[in-house]
Amino acid sequence: MKIIIAPAKKMIVDSDSFAVTALPSSLAQTTLILQALRRLSYPAAKALWHCSDRLAQVNYDWLQRLELTTALTPALLSFSGIQYQYMAPDIFTAPALTYCQDHLRLLSGFYGCLRPFDGVVPYRLEFQAKLAVAGTHNLYEFWGNRLYQALQLGPTEPVINLASEEYAKAIYPYMQPQQPFITIVFASLVNGQLKTKATRAKMARGAMVRFLAEHQVTEPATIQQFDHPDYHFDSARSTATRLVFCDQK
Repeated sequence: MKIIIAPAKKMIVDSDSFAVTALPSSLAQTTLILQALRRLSYPAAKALWHCSDRLAQVNYDWLQRLELTTALTPALLSFSGIQYQYMAPDIFTAPALTYCQDHLRLLSGFYGCLRPFDGVVPYRLEFQAKLAVAGTHNLYEFWGNRLYQALQLGPTEPVINLASEEYAKAIYPYMQPQQPFITIVFASLVNGQLKTKATRAKMARGAMVRFLAEHQVTEPATIQQFDHPDYHFDSARSTATRLVFCDQK
């Protein structure tokens, strides 16, 4: 069983908590992306990032001196958005960390498919960014099936999807018929319709990763036992490939 999650825009440098065990497996592709980003003018980079002048200038300056093999942080600790805060990997037990290294994969438009202890540096690039790289029109075309291949799935091994659609669609088009792709949905019931509240869903996804790691979950059926004060498993709205957890409030 592999679990996929999205990255976060907010990143930190932490070279003290845990050691980096490897470089990202697709560093050659990352180098090509970095070269494409460096060819952008400042206005083009700002437009690609969809951010303020303040953030764009900081990131543009960093882009010019970014080094891919120095001052590295394990990927699991480098991202520090809401999902990662509620996951709190810095206080995982040793068995939980081993579980993550074996089962958890972080998807990135810049790095591809990351293992938790792959060494990374801060960057700003969403997967849906329309960046032309090496003759391709966007990052989905550039990466193709590389992220799926990097998962190294067995013939019937399931993928547990805790990523956003932006990142999940870099994987599911390439899944084989006997490889289940199981999406976890955290939603509220509003007028009979399921509505996802982005911030609350990110919190729950982080808590779900923690639950899976602490309980060493290797069977999709066990996911239904996720114990959370705000969500309960809704069997009536779930299917074999879509596990729905409804807001209890």
